[in-house]
Amino acid sequence: MTTDTATLWSEALMRKAQQLESQFAQRSVALPDGVQLAVRERPAAGVAAQTVVLLHGISSSAASWLDVALALRPDWRVLAWDAPGYGASTALPQTHPHDTDYAARLGAWLAAEVRGPVVLVGHSLGALMAAACAAQYAPQALAGVLLLSPAGGYGSHDVAAREKVRSERNASLDTLGVAGLAQRIDQRLLSPGADALAREWVRWSTSRMHDGGYRQAVNMLCDSDLGRHAPLPVPVHIACGEHDVVTTPAACRRWAGAWQVPFSSIADAGHASPVEKPGAVAEWIEDRAFLL
Repeated sequence: MTTDTATLWSEALMRKAQQLESQFAQRSVALPDGVQLAVRERPAAGVAAQTVVLLHGISSSAASWLDVALALRPDWRVLAWDAPGYGASTALPQTHPHDTDYAARLGAWLAAEVRGPVVLVGHSLGALMAAACAAQYAPQALAGVLLLSPAGGYGSHDVAAREKVRSERNASLDTLGVAGLAQRIDQRLLSPGADALAREWVRWSTSRMHDGGYRQAVNMLCDSDLGRHAPLPVPVHIACGEHDVVTTPAACRRWAGAWQVPFSSIADAGHASPVEKPGAVAEWIEDRAFLL
C-alpha cells in the first residue's frame, strides 16, 4: 500500500467514524444496581413497525453493525449494544460468566426500553447471547431469532478441549495485547476479497476492546453450549458467510440441521459479514423477519 493510498483509507476511516456518531449514535442506558449499557440506535421513521436488536461477536462492538443498521427498513427501530465489559458497558460481576448471564442483562435492557415486536440478531458470540435470551429472558413480543455465523461454544466438549481454547485465547491476549490482536484480526475475520476500508473498520472495532471484558467473553465461549437452548420457543434462522473460516459454513449447516431451521449463505463474505457485506446481511434480516 502506498503512502497516498494509506492516507486515503485513513481519511475514509475517519469519515466512517463520523458517520457512526451522526447516524448510529451511542447513548447510555441506566439499569438497576448502577449498571450502564452503551447502546447505539437508528430510530424508526415514524412509529416503529418492529425493533431489531443486533448483538456483536467476541472481538467486535456495536459499531460493527453501522452499515447493516443504515441499510435496514426505515420503519424499523434498530438497536445494538456494546456487550457487558465492552466499550462503556459495565462488565458482568462473574469472572466466568455463562451465556445466560449476558442474556439476563440483555433481557433487563429489552424489558426497560423495547415495546412491540422484537427480532434478535446474534453474530458469532452474540448468537449464544441471543439464544439464551430467547430461551430464558425473552419479552413476550419476541418475534424470532436470527443467528449469523453462530458460535456454538465449547460447553459440551471435554475438559481438555475447553481448556485448550481458553488457554490459547488468553495466551494470545497476554502476548499481543488488544492492540496486537486488532492489528491482525482482519486476516481471520474477512474474506481475501474484502476491501481496505472493511479491514480498517474491523481492526478499529477490535482495538476498542477491554482486556477484562474480552477474557470474560472467552470464558463464556468456553463454558457455554448453543445446543442446550434448542428448541427455542420462537422461529430461528441461521446464516453464515460463504468464506467464513471461524464458524465455517459446514458447522453452521450442522447447527441448522440439528435445530431443523432454515440455513442461508452470505455470498463473498467471511466471518465478519456485517462489515464486509452489510447489504446482503440486511437483506437476509429483512427477508427472514417477514417470515417470523
